[in-house]
This record gives sequence, C-alpha cells and structure tokens, in this order.
Amino acid sequence: MTAVAIPPSLVVIELGDLVLRAPDPSDAAAVVAAFADPQLRQWNPPPVHDDDPDAAALAWIRDRADWSAGLRVAWVVAEAAPSGTGPLLGSVSIRVEAHSGNGSIGYWTAPPARGRGVATRAVRAATRFAFDVVGVHRIELAHAVANPPSCRVAHGAGFPLEGVLREAYTYGDGARYDEHLHAKLATDPD
Repeated sequence: MTAVAIPPSLVVIELGDLVLRAPDPSDAAAVVAAFADPQLRQWNPPPVHDDDPDAAALAWIRDRADWSAGLRVAWVVAEAAPSGTGPLLGSVSIRVEAHSGNGSIGYWTAPPARGRGVATRAVRAATRFAFDVVGVHRIELAHAVANPPSCRVAHGAGFPLEGVLREAYTYGDGARYDEHLHAKLATDPD
C-alpha cells in the first residue's frame, strides 16, 4: 500500500445532523473543555495538559490536521448547522500502516454527545472513507474491557469482537487494562 496524502480541508463528511471535518484552531477551547471530563481523560490519552491546556489543544489540532504523511486521517465531529458547523462533539481518526494496508481507529465524544449514537456514526463514516478512499484493508478497534460504551460503539459500527488482549494498555489512571480487540475488513458488509 502506498501512502495517500489528502488535504484534510477537502474532506468533509456530512451525515445529516453531524459533520466530520478538519480540526481547526477555533476548536481549541472545545477540546480543552471536552478533556476536562474525567471519563474522557481515563479512556483516551489526553491531548490537553494541565500546565498549558490551550497550547496542548492547539498542538493536538495541528497534529490531527496534518495528513501530509498519508498515514492518518482524522476529523473532529460537530453538529451540522445552517451557518457551517455547530458545537464540537468529538473526534475520530484512523492510523494507517503503509506496509500492511491495515489501520487502527480511535475516537472520543464530549459528554453532551454521549448516548446519541454520535461515536457509532462517526466510526462508520471514517471506516468507510478509509476503505473506499485510502485503500485500507483491515481496521482494528481496541478499547478497555472496563469501558462498555466503547464496546457498544464497536458493535454498532460493525466491528466484531476478535478477542481479549491481556493487560495491553495503560490508561489514564496509570493502571494496565485488558482490551477487547474488534476488527472490520473492507470486504465485510456494512
């Protein structure tokens, strides 16, 4: 697989009431606010650090908005609005392994977006983009077994459970957790 460099500003995925779009510096305050949530900080490596949260949020946005290497596609998820986009609800990104044609997906939702299917819809849309445009063959989704909402997102987005990775990742509290490994192939039905 060859790396595909796509300008993120050209890739907007509209999902009716939601939009996946490139991160923008104007999102910094919303990223800082989202990562003030203890649950989000527990299950996702925080891009926002307490010593300078605004600078950390801007660095995270620059990193996610840089698709030049062709090894990641990333969006923020926002409410669709008549004037463009509304409030930031979350994020979804797929890291691509150029040598294997496989990828791994990560996502988070801000507290106001939880329980509304936002993450499931964003994961489905990003996955379809990675299969159809980037040419990824397999996408893995791993989450802590102790995080049932992420398991519901995985199943809802069509990622069957493949197994358990024992003590595979250290999460926000510094403890190692077992992870569920889910995966979806480009040839799997939507």
